[in-house]
Amino acid sequence: RAPRRARHVAAVVLAAGRSRRMAPLNKLLVADDKGVAMVTRVVDNVLGSHARPVVVVTGHERDRVEEALGNRPVLLAHAEDYAEGLSASLKAGLAALPPDAEGFLVCLGDMPLVAGPMLDRLIAAFDPEEGRSIIMPTFRGKQGNPMLWAREFLPEMATITGDVGARHLIGKYADRMVEVEMADDAVLRDFDTTDALKGLPGMAKTG
Repeated sequence: RAPRRARHVAAVVLAAGRSRRMAPLNKLLVADDKGVAMVTRVVDNVLGSHARPVVVVTGHERDRVEEALGNRPVLLAHAEDYAEGLSASLKAGLAALPPDAEGFLVCLGDMPLVAGPMLDRLIAAFDPEEGRSIIMPTFRGKQGNPMLWAREFLPEMATITGDVGARHLIGKYADRMVEVEMADDAVLRDFDTTDALKGLPGMAKTG
Protein backbone atom coordinates (compact mmCIF):
# COMPACT_ATOMS: atom_id res chain seq x y z
CA ARG A 1 0.00 0.00 0.00
CA ALA A 2 1.26 3.48 -0.82
CA PRO A 3 2.57 5.46 2.12
CA ARG A 4 -0.09 7.58 3.76
CA ARG A 5 0.41 11.24 2.97
CA ALA A 6 1.01 13.69 5.78
CA ARG A 7 -2.13 15.39 7.00
CA HIS A 8 -2.31 19.17 7.13
CA VAL A 9 -2.96 19.87 10.79
CA ALA A 10 -3.10 23.37 12.27
CA ALA A 11 -3.04 24.37 15.93
CA VAL A 12 -5.11 26.78 17.99
CA VAL A 13 -3.56 28.01 21.25
CA LEU A 14 -6.17 29.40 23.65
CA ALA A 15 -4.58 32.37 25.44
CA ALA A 16 -7.52 34.68 26.03
CA GLY A 17 -8.67 33.82 29.55
CA ARG A 18 -8.80 36.06 32.60
CA SER A 19 -7.01 33.67 35.00
CA ARG A 20 -9.75 34.21 37.57
CA ARG A 21 -8.38 31.49 39.84
CA MET A 22 -5.03 33.26 40.02
CA ALA A 23 -6.11 36.91 40.13
CA PRO A 24 -4.55 39.42 40.15
CA LEU A 25 -1.84 37.46 38.32
CA ASN A 26 -2.31 36.56 34.67
CA LYS A 27 -1.05 32.98 34.72
CA LEU A 28 -0.17 33.09 31.04
CA LEU A 29 2.34 35.87 31.69
CA VAL A 30 4.01 34.39 34.76
CA ALA A 31 7.66 33.89 33.80
CA ASP A 32 9.92 30.94 34.46
CA ASP A 33 13.42 31.31 35.88
CA LYS A 34 14.69 32.26 32.42
CA GLY A 35 12.16 35.06 32.10
CA VAL A 36 9.97 33.20 29.59
CA ALA A 37 6.22 33.60 30.03
CA MET A 38 4.05 30.50 30.30
CA VAL A 39 2.15 31.30 27.10
CA THR A 40 5.47 31.71 25.28
CA ARG A 41 6.61 28.28 26.46
CA VAL A 42 3.37 26.78 25.19
CA VAL A 43 3.64 28.47 21.80
CA ASP A 44 7.30 27.47 21.42
CA ASN A 45 6.32 23.85 22.08
CA VAL A 46 3.58 23.99 19.46
CA LEU A 47 5.96 25.59 16.96
CA GLY A 48 8.27 22.66 17.66
CA SER A 49 5.66 20.31 16.19
CA HIS A 50 4.53 19.78 12.61
CA ALA A 51 1.30 21.71 13.18
CA ARG A 52 0.99 24.76 10.92
CA PRO A 53 -0.18 27.41 11.06
CA VAL A 54 -0.24 28.09 14.78
CA VAL A 55 -3.13 30.39 15.70
CA VAL A 56 -2.91 32.14 19.08
CA VAL A 57 -6.19 33.45 20.46
CA THR A 58 -5.86 36.58 22.58
CA GLY A 59 -8.36 38.30 24.83
CA HIS A 60 -7.56 39.40 28.36
CA GLU A 61 -4.45 41.63 28.40
CA ARG A 62 -4.12 41.19 24.68
CA ASP A 63 -1.21 43.62 24.28
CA ARG A 64 0.87 41.97 27.00
CA VAL A 65 0.29 38.49 25.58
CA GLU A 66 1.25 39.64 22.08
CA GLU A 67 4.36 41.31 23.50
CA ALA A 68 5.35 38.07 25.25
CA LEU A 69 5.17 36.23 21.92
CA GLY A 70 7.56 38.67 20.26
CA ASN A 71 7.99 38.03 16.55
CA ARG A 72 7.19 34.33 16.63
CA PRO A 73 5.63 33.05 13.39
CA VAL A 74 2.05 32.72 14.59
CA LEU A 75 -1.33 34.01 13.47
CA LEU A 76 -3.11 36.15 16.05
CA ALA A 77 -6.88 35.96 16.48
CA HIS A 78 -8.48 38.27 19.03
CA ALA A 79 -11.63 37.10 20.80
CA GLU A 80 -13.53 40.33 21.40
CA ASP A 81 -16.08 38.49 23.56
CA TYR A 82 -13.52 36.45 25.50
CA ALA A 83 -15.26 37.33 28.79
CA GLU A 84 -18.17 35.09 27.74
CA GLY A 85 -15.98 32.06 28.34
CA LEU A 86 -13.95 29.35 26.66
CA SER A 87 -16.33 28.84 23.74
CA ALA A 88 -15.82 32.42 22.56
CA SER A 89 -12.06 31.96 22.47
CA LEU A 90 -12.37 28.61 20.72
CA LYS A 91 -14.63 30.01 18.01
CA ALA A 92 -12.30 32.96 17.38
CA GLY A 93 -9.43 30.55 16.85
CA LEU A 94 -11.37 28.21 14.60
CA ALA A 95 -12.50 31.11 12.43
CA ALA A 96 -8.85 31.89 11.72
CA LEU A 97 -7.97 28.41 10.45
CA PRO A 98 -6.96 28.14 6.80
CA PRO A 99 -9.47 26.39 4.52
CA ASP A 100 -7.03 23.62 3.62
CA ALA A 101 -6.43 22.49 7.22
CA GLU A 102 -7.72 18.93 7.54
CA GLY A 103 -7.55 18.97 11.31
CA PHE A 104 -6.56 21.15 14.22
CA LEU A 105 -5.09 20.79 17.68
CA VAL A 106 -6.76 22.74 20.45
CA CYS A 107 -3.95 23.65 22.85
CA LEU A 108 -4.41 25.27 26.25
CA GLY A 109 -2.23 28.21 27.20
CA ASP A 110 -1.62 26.86 30.71
CA MET A 111 -0.13 23.49 29.73
CA PRO A 112 3.56 24.31 29.11
CA LEU A 113 4.88 20.76 29.59
CA VAL A 114 3.28 19.35 26.43
CA ALA A 115 6.24 19.16 24.05
CA GLY A 116 6.32 19.20 20.26
CA PRO A 117 7.01 15.46 19.88
CA MET A 118 3.86 14.70 21.89
CA LEU A 119 1.82 16.79 19.49
CA ASP A 120 3.44 15.00 16.56
CA ARG A 121 2.33 11.65 18.02
CA LEU A 122 -1.25 12.91 17.95
CA ILE A 123 -0.84 14.14 14.38
CA ALA A 124 0.59 10.77 13.31
CA ALA A 125 -2.50 9.00 14.65
CA PHE A 126 -4.89 11.30 12.79
CA ASP A 127 -6.59 9.88 9.69
CA PRO A 128 -10.22 10.94 9.22
CA GLU A 129 -10.59 8.80 6.10
CA GLU A 130 -9.96 5.74 8.28
CA GLY A 131 -12.28 6.94 11.04
CA ARG A 132 -9.61 8.42 13.28
CA SER A 133 -11.17 11.87 13.41
CA ILE A 134 -10.69 12.78 17.08
CA ILE A 135 -7.34 12.11 18.74
CA MET A 136 -7.15 12.17 22.53
CA PRO A 137 -3.91 11.94 24.53
CA THR A 138 -3.97 9.80 27.65
CA PHE A 139 -1.64 8.96 30.51
CA ARG A 140 -2.27 5.77 32.44
CA GLY A 141 -5.77 5.71 31.07
CA LYS A 142 -6.66 9.27 32.06
CA GLN A 143 -7.79 11.53 29.24
CA GLY A 144 -5.87 14.75 28.74
CA ASN A 145 -5.17 17.64 26.39
CA PRO A 146 -4.62 18.85 23.76
CA MET A 147 -7.11 17.15 21.49
CA LEU A 148 -6.94 16.94 17.72
CA TRP A 149 -10.16 17.32 15.74
CA ALA A 150 -11.03 16.79 12.09
CA ARG A 151 -12.34 19.74 10.12
CA GLU A 152 -15.79 18.12 9.87
CA PHE A 153 -16.52 19.14 13.47
CA LEU A 154 -16.16 22.87 12.81
CA PRO A 155 -19.89 23.52 12.19
CA GLU A 156 -20.91 21.96 15.50
CA MET A 157 -18.14 23.74 17.39
CA ALA A 158 -19.39 27.04 15.98
CA THR A 159 -22.65 26.57 17.89
CA ILE A 160 -21.07 26.07 21.34
CA THR A 161 -21.79 28.77 23.92
CA GLY A 162 -20.69 29.54 27.47
CA ASP A 163 -17.55 28.65 29.37
CA VAL A 164 -17.09 25.22 27.78
CA GLY A 165 -15.03 23.75 24.99
CA ALA A 166 -15.85 20.97 22.55
CA ARG A 167 -15.11 18.01 24.80
CA HIS A 168 -18.77 17.08 25.14
CA LEU A 169 -18.77 16.08 21.47
CA ILE A 170 -16.68 13.03 22.39
CA GLY A 171 -19.73 11.19 23.64
CA LYS A 172 -21.56 11.79 20.39
CA TYR A 173 -18.66 10.62 18.23
CA ALA A 174 -16.98 8.04 20.46
CA ASP A 175 -16.64 5.64 17.51
CA ARG A 176 -14.42 8.18 15.72
CA MET A 177 -12.07 8.80 18.63
CA VAL A 178 -8.66 7.24 19.15
CA GLU A 179 -6.65 7.47 22.35
CA VAL A 180 -2.87 7.88 22.21
CA GLU A 181 -1.05 6.91 25.40
CA MET A 182 1.78 9.23 26.40
CA ALA A 183 4.96 8.45 28.31
CA ASP A 184 4.44 11.09 31.01
CA ASP A 185 1.68 13.12 32.61
CA ALA A 186 2.28 16.42 30.79
CA VAL A 187 -1.06 16.03 28.99
CA LEU A 188 -2.85 16.03 32.36
CA ARG A 189 -1.08 18.98 33.96
CA ASP A 190 -2.50 22.45 33.66
CA PHE A 191 -1.24 25.26 35.86
CA ASP A 192 -4.17 27.47 36.79
CA THR A 193 -3.55 28.18 40.47
CA THR A 194 -0.65 29.65 42.42
CA ASP A 195 -0.14 26.33 44.22
CA ALA A 196 -0.01 24.47 40.92
CA LEU A 197 2.62 26.88 39.63
CA LYS A 198 4.93 25.92 42.47
CA GLY A 199 5.14 22.44 40.96
CA LEU A 200 6.03 23.61 37.46
CA PRO A 201 9.67 22.73 36.61
CA GLY A 202 11.83 25.77 35.89
CA MET A 203 9.34 28.15 37.41
CA ALA A 204 10.51 31.31 39.10
CA LYS A 205 9.23 31.79 42.61
CA THR A 206 5.93 33.68 42.55
CA GLY A 207 5.99 34.54 46.25
